[in-house]
Amino acid sequence: MRNIVILFAFLLSTITFAQELNCTVSVIAQQTGNENNVVFKTLERQLTEFINNTKWTNKTFSSQERINCSMVINVSDYNNDLFASSLQVSSSRPIFNSTYSSPVYNYNDKSFNFQYLEFQNLVYNPQQFESNLISVLTFHVYMILAMDADSFALEGGNDYFKQAQTIANYSQQLNGQGWKLEDGLQSRFALIDNLMSPTFSGIRSAMYKYHIEGLDLMNENAKNGKSQIVSALDELLKVHKRRPNSYLMRVFFDAKANEIMDILSGGPSVKITDAIDILNDIAPMHSQKWRNIKF
Repeated sequence: MRNIVILFAFLLSTITFAQELNCTVSVIAQQTGNENNVVFKTLERQLTEFINNTKWTNKTFSSQERINCSMVINVSDYNNDLFASSLQVSSSRPIFNSTYSSPVYNYNDKSFNFQYLEFQNLVYNPQQFESNLISVLTFHVYMILAMDADSFALEGGNDYFKQAQTIANYSQQLNGQGWKLEDGLQSRFALIDNLMSPTFSGIRSAMYKYHIEGLDLMNENAKNGKSQIVSALDELLKVHKRRPNSYLMRVFFDAKANEIMDILSGGPSVKITDAIDILNDIAPMHSQKWRNIKF
């Protein structure tokens, strides 16, 4: 009996204290010509622990519910404690009653410059700027959480998007690129500003429809699920007509283009020609993929 109680307590603690993310962090430093410097491995290890061990929300995640994601930091220059790099962030979510994981967030942050001293404490303050290293990483942490939540519930990511916006707002005090309006239409500022705007709410509702009414039903009714995915594309078209060539549309298709090509190329027949016309209209940068759709 005592062994059963101990086992139950262990399982309960595992469920209760699992954090939200299961993130693989990689630091690549080949461009520096000094990739064997131990500081890069230390940075990689510290960031892995920081992202995976920090409690980001007030919700309880079981180990099976942790969001699979990755962050690849590609360092182009390193001088003392100054790092010039880019950051590739991606996340995925499981599809109901399937072994398949669908890409949700795929973002290339090209302006990621930061200071870091080996073994320095990495601390996140929700309301206060700490460093550009912390701000950029935590901004994308909340983007991962928000995009994932939006794929499970209509506007389910609101609280996480608001926190990402808070981080963007208090990070404008420094000279780091990507936090201000003048940093261009493809910046962190533009990303969160657009996501919080009612003008682009249709992209978020399409995200929900695409996953919950589309992908999550594919195993049960492939034709209906596929039709709902085409319907989600139609919602995106409505947004495109109001705001053509938007940055958010590009972000959506950076994650989804290959998947959409594969889905429309196989399975039961739906109105593929209409879908291809929509795709060529709203995501012309992926026109080669749309030409590869076989039906």
